[in-house]
Amino acid sequence: MSFASEPGRDDGSLPPVNIVIPDDARELDRDVLAYRREVRALRRRQRRRRLLHPRNGPGVGGPAAIVPLIALCLAIALVGGALLSVLTISPAEQDTVLTPSASPRATGAPAALTSLPPGSVRVDGKTSEPVRSLASSAIALVPNDCGCGQSLARLADQATKAGARVYFVGVGAPSGQLTQEAVKYGAVAADDADGVLADAYHPAGLTVLLVFSDATAEVRKNLSGSFKLGLTPGELNSPGAKAGARPSARANPTAGPTAG
Repeated sequence: MSFASEPGRDDGSLPPVNIVIPDDARELDRDVLAYRREVRALRRRQRRRRLLHPRNGPGVGGPAAIVPLIALCLAIALVGGALLSVLTISPAEQDTVLTPSASPRATGAPAALTSLPPGSVRVDGKTSEPVRSLASSAIALVPNDCGCGQSLARLADQATKAGARVYFVGVGAPSGQLTQEAVKYGAVAADDADGVLADAYHPAGLTVLLVFSDATAEVRKNLSGSFKLGLTPGELNSPGAKAGARPSARANPTAGPTAG
């Protein structure tokens, strides 16, 4: 202050300042604490600004700070897409990919040709005819009460389209229901009363004998509801040797004596 000038002003014409100098420095503790609080608050604001706005920060906090975040998002998206594609594959699609498609003649696991056994069956409940006279036909060995009406209808349709006769042969106790189904589907009902066919072929489930003109047969067992015989028109009207298989001397390798 200039004592020569006006009281309360200095030579620079600055406004008057009321300055009080305490006698004890401890009286400034509150001002020091307030200053430190302001400094800490300023630092917190700076850190928050660097986190929320990395492009505005100096040095490392510039555009390079966003690159790791983008890479992390891309990695999460790739892993999530791979997992989603695996989880969304249905069991049906997996079976289609892993299981090769079966040919029509593979249905029912055909065996080597066998010669029909000697013996007779009762046709239409009246006459007895030799089994070997049922040539060029499809013979269904139907267990008692098999409940396979839809499969018999499928068999009759496919065999008729191939130009073959169809026989429904009851294995076991005679069944009036089998006769009704034979009439319904255009087949001939027969009864294996003496067990000639049952002993020779040991039918399992619905069993079908595809009989050629030379009385040799191809055996299909455990036919499912969606089976396909794979017959071509007139195929059963020719000898079995033309089917590419060699006739066997026995009707079934595991049963019965040698057929003549």
